[in-house]
Amino acid sequence: MLDKLQIVKQRFDEVNDLIIQPDIIADRKRYVELNKEYKDLKTLVEKRDVYKELLDNIAEAEEIISDGSDAEMVEMAKMQLEEAKEELPKLEEEIKFLLIPKDPEDSKNVVVEVRAGTGGDEASIFAGDLHRMYTKYCEGKGWNVSVVDYSEGTSGGFKEIIFEVSGEDVYGTMKFEAGVHRVQRVPQTETQGRVHTSAATVMVLPEAEEFDVELDMNDVRIERTTSTGPGGQSVNTTYSAIRLHHGPSGLVVSCQDQKSSHKNLEKALKVLRSRLYEKELEKKLAADSERRKSMVSSGDRSAKIRTYNYPQGRVTDHRIGLTLYDLSNIMNGDIQKILDELMLVENTQKLKDASEIM
Repeated sequence: MLDKLQIVKQRFDEVNDLIIQPDIIADRKRYVELNKEYKDLKTLVEKRDVYKELLDNIAEAEEIISDGSDAEMVEMAKMQLEEAKEELPKLEEEIKFLLIPKDPEDSKNVVVEVRAGTGGDEASIFAGDLHRMYTKYCEGKGWNVSVVDYSEGTSGGFKEIIFEVSGEDVYGTMKFEAGVHRVQRVPQTETQGRVHTSAATVMVLPEAEEFDVELDMNDVRIERTTSTGPGGQSVNTTYSAIRLHHGPSGLVVSCQDQKSSHKNLEKALKVLRSRLYEKELEKKLAADSERRKSMVSSGDRSAKIRTYNYPQGRVTDHRIGLTLYDLSNIMNGDIQKILDELMLVENTQKLKDASEIM
């Protein structure tokens, strides 16, 4: 393991020199990539230093014990040896995970799209509940949440809501939420007290940087309209809302959240780039048989991933068979325990794949 960590240290020193070079700073794409690499390598190099110190402590303690001339020193060395040997396996496990190549998408910000599925008004209300759950979770992480566009349901919630989330390693966490979320509960409109099943679809797109997607503005038709509220009524008289029509792909993106036309255009372009980037990403994943096996990388939007059962206060994640009786807290944004379990399963699989390659 020390040999691998030495290679990491050499690369870290190399990147450390590169990011201060004027030609690298001038190349925005390369500079951003190297800065991300520097940050990842720095964590590994710090772990390497701790690991090396532990090995040195073990060697030193064994030498003192072997010498045996000073009883007091031998006793201290035995304690040092015991402590170091206890810490070593845990640290080695951490380093193994860190040595697995990171998915470059994981560090990206995201665009999340929540859409009401089957279930009529109740599905729209549930889509609103999911948006609230994600907003609370993201704010708890210190991430910034910003609405791009929405269409309100007739009885509350949203037929569709699109929002951006920016922060540290957002996609690496939020990607687990992509898929069909199902709710089982008695709708507000139900007079007989019967439990209904409704659904909402969640899409999580890694936000594309300008240099990730070459967007020719000649292919984009910009339509400026007034922002609208519930039922299609106009909520302002200025033409600040933006709708983009991308000719080659047929994609249409709207943004009406900001009062400024310029800001709405900026947000809409981000979403358009992210959708185009996702299309390219899908092709890449489809061509990669190992990645396709991943439970989160396939992006299968028809896959039912989770059920929220209100009568029993139960949440079940079907991908890993995890059931938690903590519905109230989960709907209030406490989804980290579910995400931790999903990450553990994925990391274990990555570790297994890496060891097979080695």
